[in-house]
Amino acid sequence: MKISPAKENILKRVRNALSQSVQLPFPNSEGNNSVFKTENEGLELKFAEEFARLQGKFIYCTSKQELMENLQALAEHKEWSQVYCQTPALLKAFKLGQLPFINKGDMHSAEAAITDCEYLIARTGTMVLSAAQPSGRALPVYTPVHLVIAYTHQLVFDLKDAINRLKDRYNGELPSAISFATGPSRTADIEKTLVVGVHGPKEVYVFLVDE
Repeated sequence: MKISPAKENILKRVRNALSQSVQLPFPNSEGNNSVFKTENEGLELKFAEEFARLQGKFIYCTSKQELMENLQALAEHKEWSQVYCQTPALLKAFKLGQLPFINKGDMHSAEAAITDCEYLIARTGTMVLSAAQPSGRALPVYTPVHLVIAYTHQLVFDLKDAINRLKDRYNGELPSAISFATGPSRTADIEKTLVVGVHGPKEVYVFLVDE
């Protein structure tokens, strides 16, 4: 089949174009960057908004003393007599042992549990927990109320930021289990009716301590 001069000219130009590498006109549009804009400021507010939207309770503490006062007030309001904490760093840093309701029983009799966390993801209001923490896997989901104590330096914007920090913290060897808790436990499997507290705590509090 004979190719017309016009068509041969077009094919020649295509072959010449393919043989020469050309820079992408929009190199940043190829999926190398996150589609979400990272905000360096206001992570506390963003986390609080998303966490509250998911029925979580957020308490901002300007000091360790204010944290102690808030924990005492919450325990009195809820009439708790047994709150369990097995994280040595928290017990030491905040002197939680001075509170009369701390570790008066064990995990099985506790009305609430206090743990730390790895990170807080502001964009989704998510707590990042891992098996490497002293609280282990069971405590955060065993008691009916979960109290999380975190510092402002543990706030990150997105999931990718949390994973990268975990890799750095554990020298590339991630913990055997990483869980992402976003508000109280819930399910809608039963006749499409939302039920809270089925597979974990009915209430989740985050106490964020400003450093």
